[in-house]
Amino acid sequence: MAKQTKQKQEKPFEESLWDAANKLRGSVESSEYKHIVLSLIFLKFISDTFEKQRKKLIETGYEKHIDAVPAYAKDNVFYLPEESRWSFIQQNAKQEDIALKIDTALNTIEKTNKSLKGALPDNYFSRLGLTASKLAALIDVINNIDTLANPHEDIVGRVYEYFLSKFAIAEGKGKGEFYTPKSIVNLIAELIEPYKGKIYDPCCGSGGMFVQSVKFIESHKGSTKDISVYGQEYTSATYKLAKMNLAIRGISGNLGSVAADTFNKDQHEDLKADFIMANPPFNQKAWRASDELVDDYRWDGYETPPTSNANYAWILHMVSKLSENGVAGFILSNGALSGDGTEKEIRRKLIENGLVEAIIALPQNMFYTTTISVSLWIVNKNKKERSILHAGITKNLRNRENEVLFMDLRKRGEPFEKKFIQFSKKVIEEVAQTFHTWQQMQPNEKYMDIAEYCYSANKTDIEKQDYSLVPSKYIEFINRDENIDFDENMNSLKSDFSDLLKQEEQSTYELLNVFKELGYEIEL
Repeated sequence: MAKQTKQKQEKPFEESLWDAANKLRGSVESSEYKHIVLSLIFLKFISDTFEKQRKKLIETGYEKHIDAVPAYAKDNVFYLPEESRWSFIQQNAKQEDIALKIDTALNTIEKTNKSLKGALPDNYFSRLGLTASKLAALIDVINNIDTLANPHEDIVGRVYEYFLSKFAIAEGKGKGEFYTPKSIVNLIAELIEPYKGKIYDPCCGSGGMFVQSVKFIESHKGSTKDISVYGQEYTSATYKLAKMNLAIRGISGNLGSVAADTFNKDQHEDLKADFIMANPPFNQKAWRASDELVDDYRWDGYETPPTSNANYAWILHMVSKLSENGVAGFILSNGALSGDGTEKEIRRKLIENGLVEAIIALPQNMFYTTTISVSLWIVNKNKKERSILHAGITKNLRNRENEVLFMDLRKRGEPFEKKFIQFSKKVIEEVAQTFHTWQQMQPNEKYMDIAEYCYSANKTDIEKQDYSLVPSKYIEFINRDENIDFDENMNSLKSDFSDLLKQEEQSTYELLNVFKELGYEIEL
């Protein structure tokens, strides 16, 4: 009898590449190393496309144009001078000055191609001090990527996205804000359906929202020519990642002229977007000085958001950017669902103005950088009866102006990478179907709430809950004990404890002043 051998299952290509590249990291932090790896992947990709275009020009009798920039630009290919090509880098990989040669190559590419202005790392390789031998080994690893092997498969985009997610995981809590998990972005795209118009992300990170928007359009047989992309990013290094990410996929986008703070230097002041997709920094503190942006046009009709937390500043910023029929999908921490004071007043007006369309509770541990509980908000500038394009077909929507759909997805994720949660394609489809069915139901059709999953609340329901948007206050739960919102309770306790500490600090300060006035100094 023939001896059977169990064939070892091969790892996916991008996983093997990550393993090989990660072994070379050594003493360089993930936050720094990602720029090295991703810049080299980018360089390999644009070199491959350049060489392909160069060969095409020669074969079709246009050899005299092989060094003419327009001959490449007309087909969205970047022209590369000889010292910027992958072949040159590879030939010199063993030289001690290879880091300088890579920096020079990237700098030359940026100068030669105006659309890449501000996109590439500046003197990064020389500054980090990665040894020549490690750089040479990394170049050999990346050389294995055949970016043009299958014209029908986005190989380099797949690798780039995989590396972005792996770097986000590697950097962990408090870092990696440049990346929003793919399944969350996919869910947002399926809910707001960015088929046609202007797409905006005010805190775009590495550009994942834009990439998934394009993938959504392609998967639904739409045309990417029907959209235009606008974004802004605060961190310079992440801004460069985004520009490279878009360039790799051939997406033309306006990310502003520089990396800049969206609140203090809005680079798209006159923009009215049809779709907004965003994952703003959670609970951002001190986002403005107490005397700045008090009467900003973005808060017209609302109270000025508090300096202590930017959640509602982000909400109002996005509302101000929506076109008359615009829709936004964005992620915020759960604290924004039930905050008191100014936040409550802004939330009340948003609800009364009929802007909030859906609130969706997400599972914990979906993000690589924090375990905080978050929710997905759908804000719609026109919830009245109207026609929209859904799945490529014009649909008439019933009047949902006075209703908000609450959904709870906390038990609907699946594990991956051992400690994280993501949504399967099936769950995303089911959630999108529930949402769109709710949108499209006619007045004579009865909507059915589903226990532990969804509930359609009207303004009266929400007013009775003191304008709280916590889904568990509306959705029926069979076993309440298993669905206590611990994060909400802990936030409340945290707030109470913070107040007590402030009171104690003030009392101590006053007591010390009394002793000081009596001539006694007390050291703590």
